[in-house]
Amino acid sequence: MVRMLRKPRSVLTASRFLRSRCKTRLVCSQILHQSATRYHWHDTCEFDAFQSGHCSGTMSDVSKNIRKQIGLEPGYYTIPKCRANLLKYTPKREDLPSRSMADSFTTAILPLSSSSYRERYVNHLRRVRMGRLMEELDLFAVWICHRHTSVPTLPKGIPLPYIFVTVLVESVEFSNSNKISASEDISLCGHVSWTGMTSMEITIYLQQNFRTILKAIFVVVARNATNTAAAPINPLAPANEKEKACYKESVKRSEARQHKHSKSALYIRPTKEDEKLMFEIFKRTQGTNANDMYNLELPANCRWMSESNQTTLLRAFPDNRNLHNHIFGGFVMRTAVEISSITACLYAGGRPLIECISDVAFYSPVKVNSFIKLTAYVVYTYKKYIQLLTIVEVLQENSSSHLTTNALFLIYKAERNVQEVLPITYEESLCYINGRKKFRAFQKLRQDRLRNLKQFQKTEKSA
Repeated sequence: MVRMLRKPRSVLTASRFLRSRCKTRLVCSQILHQSATRYHWHDTCEFDAFQSGHCSGTMSDVSKNIRKQIGLEPGYYTIPKCRANLLKYTPKREDLPSRSMADSFTTAILPLSSSSYRERYVNHLRRVRMGRLMEELDLFAVWICHRHTSVPTLPKGIPLPYIFVTVLVESVEFSNSNKISASEDISLCGHVSWTGMTSMEITIYLQQNFRTILKAIFVVVARNATNTAAAPINPLAPANEKEKACYKESVKRSEARQHKHSKSALYIRPTKEDEKLMFEIFKRTQGTNANDMYNLELPANCRWMSESNQTTLLRAFPDNRNLHNHIFGGFVMRTAVEISSITACLYAGGRPLIECISDVAFYSPVKVNSFIKLTAYVVYTYKKYIQLLTIVEVLQENSSSHLTTNALFLIYKAERNVQEVLPITYEESLCYINGRKKFRAFQKLRQDRLRNLKQFQKTEKSA
């Protein structure tokens, strides 16, 4: 049978449609409130407080606006255009005015209802490519940083003397990812939710058909025009009680980030509880001959971690670069998510759905002439859930050395229970412990959100 599809709107029509829709100041808050109550995403401090009504058009418009603001000329040059002349415009912290969350709040659209636009965002099953969404999230986070930045001393016509670099994606939580339509527009909404001296936290939501399908927390740092030093940014000053409540939660996340980094199982000695778990796994894999330490036996319905990974090699190309001829962080995340999805599919023997991405770390930039090696490891499993650790490395043409540039954790949910993954070596055991802790943190977060939702519904009912 031939499936009848409605006539798609063009990208231009979608852009005009979004602009006209965004003229109503209350639209975004109403949409987010409805989706929060229906899909377990209620955050009392979020977008109902930010009714600026600002709209940035489509994501294509966002990309053009960023290029225009930083003065990026079209075309690829092996030696990037020098921006040293902009260093004199780098402002001092005391000269920068405070900004509210509403100042940076904006919306943009992915016009998937347009067939010409849609092709880049769907797979062979007509599902949305999650890696592509990560790419757009990274771009949108940078655009929000541009909207937050205000330099009164900058002369008219001078490019913005900043570069914004993503250093961490703290979390990307998906809600009903199997219900994301590949033929309906997706709206992105976001704002700056915390600032330090040179860094910003960005909160972003994705919506489709009045449903919130994704929430992401990015951390971005500001650099000077030549990317040689940190640059000061506008301080964030909450404008009302709801912004203050949101800022308070963001401060807690900032403090937790420092604590969480120091508690990584890959960098500290395992606790007594961790060592007990490692020993229990060791005993399970010794089989019947406990005196032969080299005679490992795989328990029933289990897999070795060393056999539960997939690797791919890519060559970077100029069309995925930023203005300094480094590979765009969104491209790295997209490819990492895609190899992770393949690994989860092969492990589960089906089409598991992504549930969460967390702790996407950016250790080093990737040059445009690099070879990129991506390896996705299954490090922990629980019933239907698969916890992966994906490592991104760079290989240079004239060197055999490997440099780790990125690491990220992802959780997928299969249709049925999966086999348990077990470590053999000490290093694998540390990855297992870390993966187990990441998954437990994910479980706790889901439980807390469900409890908050029930409390909110109870309050609404009594009111």
